[in-house]
Amino acid sequence: MLARVLSFGILGLDAYPVTIEVDVTRGLPATTIVGLPDDAIRESKERVRSAIKNSGFKFPSDRITINLSPADIKKEGPSFDLAIALGILAASDQIDPTRLTQLGFLGELSLDGRIQPINGALSISLSASKTLHGIVLPTKNVKEATINSNIPIYKASCLNEVVHLTHNFDNIEPEKAVFALPIVSHDPSDMDFMDVKGQCHVKRGMEISAAGGHNCLLIGPPGSGKTMLAQRFPSILPEMTKEEWLETTKIYSVMGFLRSTDGMIHCRPFRSPHHTSSATALVGGGSIPKPGEVTLSHNGVLFLDELPEFNRDVLEALRQPLEDRHVTIARASKTLRFPAQFILLAAMNPCPCGWLTDPKKNCHCTPALIQRYMNKISGPLLDRIDIHLNVPIPKTHELMSEVAGESSKIIKERTVRARQVQSRRFGTGNVRSNAQMNHRETKKFCSLDKEGQDLLKRAIDELGLSARAHDKILKIARTIADLEGNEKIETKYLAEAIGYRSLDRNWWA
Repeated sequence: MLARVLSFGILGLDAYPVTIEVDVTRGLPATTIVGLPDDAIRESKERVRSAIKNSGFKFPSDRITINLSPADIKKEGPSFDLAIALGILAASDQIDPTRLTQLGFLGELSLDGRIQPINGALSISLSASKTLHGIVLPTKNVKEATINSNIPIYKASCLNEVVHLTHNFDNIEPEKAVFALPIVSHDPSDMDFMDVKGQCHVKRGMEISAAGGHNCLLIGPPGSGKTMLAQRFPSILPEMTKEEWLETTKIYSVMGFLRSTDGMIHCRPFRSPHHTSSATALVGGGSIPKPGEVTLSHNGVLFLDELPEFNRDVLEALRQPLEDRHVTIARASKTLRFPAQFILLAAMNPCPCGWLTDPKKNCHCTPALIQRYMNKISGPLLDRIDIHLNVPIPKTHELMSEVAGESSKIIKERTVRARQVQSRRFGTGNVRSNAQMNHRETKKFCSLDKEGQDLLKRAIDELGLSARAHDKILKIARTIADLEGNEKIETKYLAEAIGYRSLDRNWWA
């Protein structure tokens, strides 16, 4: 007997329908799974066998052939266990097959028949066709799946519950959508700029970075507070919009990072991969492409500490997502595109020994050695980092001062006001911040008077700035004007913006 069950697979960040066909015929006992399954799916026959038996049903002693259609797309993960089990029960005439083509079924089966959570429940609920009567999901996936869902969602904790649901479908109500508790990736009570002593210039630069979405590089000796400043950076970023947290939650759902929670991503992500990370870990990839750190940082911050210690090939892989705000991964059968709209926040020492800019310690690095150290970061990558901030060692009286610095709450109020100005300027388009403006928009919204044009021309000639650096200076000046509540870009704003391009000249020579 042949049975069909509907399910869903994940490709990239989106779900696609998968039909599970199960054929039970007379022959030597054997279970074969076809349709490009991975190892987790091939092993499902053992999980399904035990789950069926331990749930009080009979596993047929016949030849079982299971096909995952479409057969030309690689399938992965254990989320098809439930659909396969139901297909076997229907094909062996143990349950009514009526509802199996009207509902979508997903879940990993334990040996005792319990249903374990899966990855990508939110993507599945958003992609599912409205012609379906609903989707049956593990209990732990229900809250994320009901966010903005297109169709009814039903929960089940074990195989017997699913069988009961299919037989009594008309008497069971779907789950109601509820707002779940947020996953707090940053706790403002623990990370606040008021803890940072001194560093007024650095905090000013980071405020501009947060207000306009600009990439930022912190350069300073060990112990100057680079990592401390970076960890507090999310506390001054504006809250995510509904569209942003839905995008971010979808990414984390596909990666399985919502499994142990009942929530969704409300706080902007802050990702800090180690410098030994590979290019695939950073930008994504694999035989079945998966998102990398740049996509997990979408709508948030990617912090790269000890930037020159990263492999050069890994850093060069950042160039395309920094420019295009997305990552395109091509494979022979499919090309996938992952979003990568993040603020790059990086930190590094000024020289190999780290003490070049420390007035109390001697640096014995030669200019040639420092140049080789700086060359670990290519010019094109540095060109894509808008703001370069020199972080000095705090003075003793600053460290011992009892006066608290300006709090993150106060700084955040200014960045939020600046973002609101930008939101009104750009309207409902794809541009959300000044850093995202293209050349045409930069020319339109960042016009200069004669004095400003002369200053910028001198800076370009003396520093040898690229066309990209020219536009970035204008965008930074636009953000400074927005923070000051001024529609006009004054010369002093432009001068401050030029001052944030310190690595465009060899200041160590």
